[in-house]
Amino acid sequence: MLLLSGLFVVLQGLSLGIERAILGIAILGLLIWLYVGYTKRISRLFLLFLAIYAFGELISIAVWYKPEVEENEIDYLYFITNGLFILAYIVLIIKTIRQLNLKKVVSELKISIVILLVLDVFCVTLISDTTADLLTLPEYIIEFVYNAVIMILLSFALIDYMYRNNNKSMLFLIGTIFMVFSEIIQLAYYYILNDDSLGYVYSIFLIIAFAFYYIQSQFIVTDPTVAYVDEESIDKVEV
Repeated sequence: MLLLSGLFVVLQGLSLGIERAILGIAILGLLIWLYVGYTKRISRLFLLFLAIYAFGELISIAVWYKPEVEENEIDYLYFITNGLFILAYIVLIIKTIRQLNLKKVVSELKISIVILLVLDVFCVTLISDTTADLLTLPEYIIEFVYNAVIMILLSFALIDYMYRNNNKSMLFLIGTIFMVFSEIIQLAYYYILNDDSLGYVYSIFLIIAFAFYYIQSQFIVTDPTVAYVDEESIDKVEV
């Protein structure tokens, strides 16, 4: 996995898109095999995330073989590929929400949630506006949705960590941070800055993100630590 991941970064840095996409699918396939074969408690939603993401990478290979899209034509593969990645991240969001006690989270972290909501709106608008002049309206809309989904994922990962405060939630948060930075740098790489070094950076971040996602998948979901449990439960523990 380390050798393949290193080669993946090199291929991206050399702008070898087809080879990089094929190797990416191989790495994801190996990751799915490791997860299914060596994980005691398999999360169907996490497995679905990996599968959808791998399918998105598979579809992206066709982009290199399709004829050039004319100015007034719709690039269907662009929308399908990005739609699959959006769907994969939505699956992760659903997985995170399902393991939260939303009523308790809102009551304990309402100020933090409001702050995160404001930051999400600001960041998504700021990031999306960098490509407003480079994309058509449909492309801008899907990029806006894409950016919104990854920021929502980051927010729920942070909320999950603040609420649960354990190793699994911490690893998931770190993986999500690397994933979000990878996506932002990838956006800059394709639309803003013509710098091959960014290809290395976002690929490294992507590999690190999946590494943390896999590591956290080996931990089971546990209840929050005592610090986040209500006072009645604390009294029972002390007694």
